[in-house]
Amino acid sequence: MFAAAAGVLLVTLALALVRAARGPSVFDRLLATNTVGTCAVLLLAVIGFLTGRPEFLDLALVYGLLNVIGTVAVLKFFRYGNLGDPGPGEKPAP
Repeated sequence: MFAAAAGVLLVTLALALVRAARGPSVFDRLLATNTVGTCAVLLLAVIGFLTGRPEFLDLALVYGLLNVIGTVAVLKFFRYGNLGDPGPGEKPAP
């Protein structure tokens, strides 16, 4: 059962990678990249269960948090043109 779930996740991962490479807009590519990250988290959890190594679940959780932070950072960069405060004496981007 879990081996079948791993197979389905690999197929979903491949389809999301194709969508990430050929998406019509930047936001579609970003959504596909986020889907790849989510599938990777699920695949790590399933592989950890199949091999009997619960440490993989910890790795999956950390990767999931990094995926969310990375997605927010990329969206902020696309919207504002930078990722942080420009500092004193510099004008912010419009």
